[in-house]
Amino acid sequence: MKKIIITVVGKDTVGIIAKVCTYLADHNVNILDISQTIVGGYFNMMMVTDPSASGVDAGQMSDELTALGEGMGLSIRVMGEDIFNAMHRV
Repeated sequence: MKKIIITVVGKDTVGIIAKVCTYLADHNVNILDISQTIVGGYFNMMMVTDPSASGVDAGQMSDELTALGEGMGLSIRVMGEDIFNAMHRV
């Protein structure tokens, strides 16, 4: 199973989790793990997801979630687990 990591960062507003999770549910993407925090009015969320049952590829998901985030004033990034791990390897 290829996992996809989704990060969401920006000023906290009502409905961030709902909108992102609704997108994922509509595209049959399973959330395996989720962590979110609010610090000083800024929202930060990281999700580990399983897109194997989805008909949407990672590129399309990235484009659509980026657009969703821009509409909410947020930065939403989508990347494969292998890329995420390589970026954070010490």
